[in-house]
Amino acid sequence: KLSGMKRVYVKEELCMGCRLCEVYCRVEHSPSRDIVKAFRQDTPAPVARVRVETKSPVSFSVRCQHCREPHCVYACLTGALSRDPVSGAVMIDDERCVGCWTCLLTCPYGSISRDAVRGKSVKCDLCPNAEGPVCVAMCPNEALVFEEAEPGSEETAEAVGAVPGGSQR
Repeated sequence: KLSGMKRVYVKEELCMGCRLCEVYCRVEHSPSRDIVKAFRQDTPAPVARVRVETKSPVSFSVRCQHCREPHCVYACLTGALSRDPVSGAVMIDDERCVGCWTCLLTCPYGSISRDAVRGKSVKCDLCPNAEGPVCVAMCPNEALVFEEAEPGSEETAEAVGAVPGGSQR
């Protein structure tokens, strides 16, 4: 059913830790969609749905893997998290999210963040209002790619680049 789903993958050997994926994610999810206003004027301030982890010399982005078996969806007390039947993406309904943070606790990748100002959870939504994830489009080293998921790929951290060298956290 989800065999054709596309996901964002990181090529950690190409990531230089510039954090432009975080910057452009914030801009894409800001009311103004303007880089200056997103950081200086928009209220509430937009929250990036991706973050860069660095353990020198390796850097890599952490974002939702849109798992085939999404623990966050199963754990959500209000049903705010669900899988889009068309794209297969795991999405958050802001109207239903009560900020209980249960999804944060159950995500094996640590890819869900708190928007403490709004009291809501935020995560990668694959930029539905753009032609694809802006983090991929704006990455200067092409360290992020958006391609079809491999069967069972979310089951190994190495396959998604969540942990350098595939070691367990």
